[in-house]
Amino acid sequence: CDQGIVMSTDMESQNQEDQPDRRGFIKGASCAIGAAIGVVPMAAGVRMALDPVSREAIAVDAEFIRLAEVSDLEAGVPRKFAIVEDKRDKWSRYKDVPVGAVYLLLQKIEEGKSGEPKVIAYNTVCPHLGCFVDYRPKQQDYFCPCHDSNFALDGTLKKGVSPRGMDSLEVDLRNGGEVWVKFQRFKANSSEKIAIG
Repeated sequence: CDQGIVMSTDMESQNQEDQPDRRGFIKGASCAIGAAIGVVPMAAGVRMALDPVSREAIAVDAEFIRLAEVSDLEAGVPRKFAIVEDKRDKWSRYKDVPVGAVYLLLQKIEEGKSGEPKVIAYNTVCPHLGCFVDYRPKQQDYFCPCHDSNFALDGTLKKGVSPRGMDSLEVDLRNGGEVWVKFQRFKANSSEKIAIG
């Protein structure tokens, strides 16, 4: 009878010794699972934070977009054209999403001279901090309402805080009068014209 009591006491003490091992294992496993789950959002956050840096480092290979016909433009009067693209993410597809705009300016041909028309294109974003620039017909200039910068029709800075003139874009005249523009974005608040994504 005494042996039965001793045996049950031995088994209880053995069970108590096994309990901390099980609890330790469960604690360790919980910490490991929690850490693994936490790594995914943390990695996504780091990627998002570094995304602008990686975009600046990559040279942008923009494509030409057909915007207008030369006959759509009046010499000496800028005209704004929206840039639209199809956007797609993992779940949805969006058609014709506005991603920017361009001013097209058909240069006047001097009297008595003939030649092919010349079209200049400017990004509508101010090089200072990225506000949209408006064309003012009365003043014959481009105007940034955010920080009061004025640009001449040739894109040069007339007055204001912008570190450079308006950003011109490459233009290609094709098929006897189609105006194709290589749309790009540029780094803001820099004296150098640096293309970004």
